[in-house]
Amino acid sequence: MKKLLVTGSSGLIGSEVCIHFGNIGWEVHGIDNNQRAVFFGPSGDTRWNESRLKETIGKFTHHELDIRDRRGVIDLIAGIRPDAIVHTAAQPSHDKAAAIPFDDFDTNAVGTFNLLEATRQYSLKVPFVHMSTNKVYGDAPNEIAMNELEKRFDYADIEFENGIPETFRIDQTKHSLFGASKVSADISVQEYGRYFNMPTVCLRGGCLTGPNHTGVELHGFLSYLVKCNLEGKEYTIFGYKGKQVRDNIHSYDVARFIEEFIKAPRIAEVYNLGGGKANTCSILEAFDIISGISGKEMKYVYDETNRIGDHICYYSDLRKMKDHYPGWDITKSLQVTFEEIYEAWTRRN
Repeated sequence: MKKLLVTGSSGLIGSEVCIHFGNIGWEVHGIDNNQRAVFFGPSGDTRWNESRLKETIGKFTHHELDIRDRRGVIDLIAGIRPDAIVHTAAQPSHDKAAAIPFDDFDTNAVGTFNLLEATRQYSLKVPFVHMSTNKVYGDAPNEIAMNELEKRFDYADIEFENGIPETFRIDQTKHSLFGASKVSADISVQEYGRYFNMPTVCLRGGCLTGPNHTGVELHGFLSYLVKCNLEGKEYTIFGYKGKQVRDNIHSYDVARFIEEFIKAPRIAEVYNLGGGKANTCSILEAFDIISGISGKEMKYVYDETNRIGDHICYYSDLRKMKDHYPGWDITKSLQVTFEEIYEAWTRRN
């Protein structure tokens, strides 16, 4: 039986990957220490997801480990001897990073480096999948000419009609400290691939979402927005008139792509992983969608101050992914994704 090691296994993507690979017959090992609760307080607690994995997956082992623990990471990988590694653990908040810069960098940059070196010491042939972020591009996408429509912004430049490609620049742009720590991790993953000829990949995620997301105000925009609607809580829009656009990809489709990569890994590859243009919505459009599902009007306030380094409009160009892995495509529409998130919060409340 093949063995998969997943860091951040109690998070949205980590848990989806664990369940997906468990369903196709892999033995799954998860690393998580509920650091999300440390970063975001009780509302970010993911122990419920850890329990769900233990109950749901036949061959699942939880490992309580902080990826900043270098010796612990090296020993664990050598002991488990996994056939593939999926690294989703991170300090994930664009905004929170400035308040906890050392924790952010040590988790995102140093933690990733610990895992890479531990993998190299164990084997040069094990696929290493890293969940990176579109924040590696900083706010450079905001320089693209845009059209302002009634409820959203969109690119006016035809060069970007399919979204942001992997060739888009990552330097001379404001990233936020989170973006900077993730750039460090992203480049390290690429370098281990190129320098040591290891099968590594950076998945530069857009708005990764799904029903098992523990969304909070500082991370998990769509999940948190749906939760606010369900509970009648006021949602704060930060700048850009609420017309800022994201492409939303369901965690299941992320897990499916990871499976495709592990089956046919490539060296030092990079992909922009999002829902693509078809799965885009602005905050104002998201209000309309969830109100249509729940029957509740969205309560919100507007703060003119946009988040530092935030994207006005961002969606991923998926053509490279689909070209390299023609067996993969988006299967969960925006509407279905909203409905699943709403149903999940209803059950949990």
